[in-house]
Amino acid sequence: MAMSMHVDIVSAEAEIYSGSAEMVFAPGEMGELGIMPRHTPLLTKLVPGEVRIQTADGNEESVYISGGMLEIQPHVVTVLSDTALRASDLDEAAAMEAKQRAEQAIKDRNSEIDFAKAEMELAEAVAQLRMLQQLRKKTGR
Repeated sequence: MAMSMHVDIVSAEAEIYSGSAEMVFAPGEMGELGIMPRHTPLLTKLVPGEVRIQTADGNEESVYISGGMLEIQPHVVTVLSDTALRASDLDEAAAMEAKQRAEQAIKDRNSEIDFAKAEMELAEAVAQLRMLQQLRKKTGR
């Protein structure tokens, strides 16, 4: 019997995922983290990207996060993010539009605050688009 751990992904608005998993992949600041049951406790920052959850039945769930914090305990993984969306809820047109707006804001750079915000929005839009491309490759669409 395979071991599992409990996974919670929570945004500022709602709980996006709560369930059992055999493996979790998350976009850490220093690179992608692979988490299995009985992982050493860890608290780290996350960057915008995809959290992948491999369930006991062989399925894989994908959730976009805008960054946040990851807490790992031996049998519990918690992801806290300002924004978290299931892969099926991502809007490619909106992500492309946000990317173009952010690129334009960076080009027009009026102040440091606007520049920092535009860089963050660009990173989030690029992460969403990258996730959509990877999902398309997996499903063959």
